Amino acid sequence: MTDTPWLGDACSLVDAFRSGQRSPVEELEATFDAIANSNLNAFVDTDPERAMAVAKAADVNLPLGGVPIGIKALFPFEGWTDDRCSLVFAGRRAEYTMLQTQRVLDAGVVPVGRCNASEFGGLNVSVNKVYGVTHNPHEHGRTAGGSSGGSASAVAGGLVTIASAGDGGGSIRIPGGFNGLVGMKGTAGRIPRGPRTQIHPMTVVYGPMARSVRDVCRWYDVSCGYDMRDPYSLPKHEDYERDLGSFDLQGKRVAIAPELGSTVLNPAVESRVREAAELLVRDAGLTLVDVPIDLPSLGYEWAMANLCQLLRDLGDLWPACRDDLTIEMAFGLTMAEQNVDLKLMAQVEEKRTRMNEAMAAIFDRVDFIICATNPDVAFGADVYLNQHVAGRSVGPENNGTLTIPCNIVGNPAISVPVEMCDGLPVGMQIIGRHHEDQLLLDLARIAERERPWPLVAHGAPV
Repeated sequence: MTDTPWLGDACSLVDAFRSGQRSPVEELEATFDAIANSNLNAFVDTDPERAMAVAKAADVNLPLGGVPIGIKALFPFEGWTDDRCSLVFAGRRAEYTMLQTQRVLDAGVVPVGRCNASEFGGLNVSVNKVYGVTHNPHEHGRTAGGSSGGSASAVAGGLVTIASAGDGGGSIRIPGGFNGLVGMKGTAGRIPRGPRTQIHPMTVVYGPMARSVRDVCRWYDVSCGYDMRDPYSLPKHEDYERDLGSFDLQGKRVAIAPELGSTVLNPAVESRVREAAELLVRDAGLTLVDVPIDLPSLGYEWAMANLCQLLRDLGDLWPACRDDLTIEMAFGLTMAEQNVDLKLMAQVEEKRTRMNEAMAAIFDRVDFIICATNPDVAFGADVYLNQHVAGRSVGPENNGTLTIPCNIVGNPAISVPVEMCDGLPVGMQIIGRHHEDQLLLDLARIAERERPWPLVAHGAPV
């Protein structure tokens, strides 16, 4: 019997299974013990009976054979609760399993349970009326970010080695930065979003919350590839892990812009990101280029237009369900109903085009942009609305300014941990050209090799 869950990465856990050092059943038992004793509120519910059946039958020769995982609570899993972290859908059960989940199940994972998220994924924190607040394992009372905060907290908190996540405006990279994890947003379409794909606004991607770069690669190897139910998904590519570290980055051009043009950063965060970026430039043999970063403001129009999917989810339940929603969701939907019209949609598309052009102009001159992932370290765990501290905007609204541009344009971007600030993780974001995901992974691997980060929070499991 093991005392704690595996505190290395998922790939090394598979190696331990194959060598006989651990067994999937022992690992799962340790996982459930840790969840039961955790104060993070990372998991909102679990399925011990199903998980144990899968663990007992695990084929450890599969890429992720026997690895316990958390599944983001917003992702349907047939037979499990499918409430979208909202009181509105309390008690609803999923009728199907999303494709990303099915593909990692086919690769051998053991589904432990659902990890907390913001209601409908609408905020980059993990707070809702159904399950409450998820905490950051590096400091209780600090946010784990979101919307994939429960997944990030579970992985950084030592409960599971890897968990599923999604990113429509930073929801993988933001919690990755706050929790000291690797957060990869692939090129739009890399992992299919089906079945029942919601096309608009074409900003959402899937992936894992992971402790290591190679874990991201293995997840991509088993989950990416075209599927007809997502007409914008990309063809299969299955050599991410095999090819990791094999690309020649010497002389590639990079711009270092911690603030990505205009975001106000905590000076301590800015200095750590800049120092880490300069070291990565040296280690990888990159060429530093001075390129002005001037991305257009997206304004509130983009957020308003996106709420059409929330209205679709609620259907005839709106507006009678208003009081069951978190204040931000109810306020946003009310504002959208009053303001979204043909003129506003035209403005949204004009701003999207301007963002595409601005990003393309930068990548005409560089191969990579390096910036911060978040403007500051993790703020209070129960923060909803934007707050201001010492002249800086802190909270959910300010956070996406560094991550949303890549969702609008579809560029791949990866967040990796750098030097901590006051005991809390800081994330550095590397942005690349469309379809050059592997180059980002190679750069991240260099950062990981030269300046290894703690795989879990101190004292994990928490």
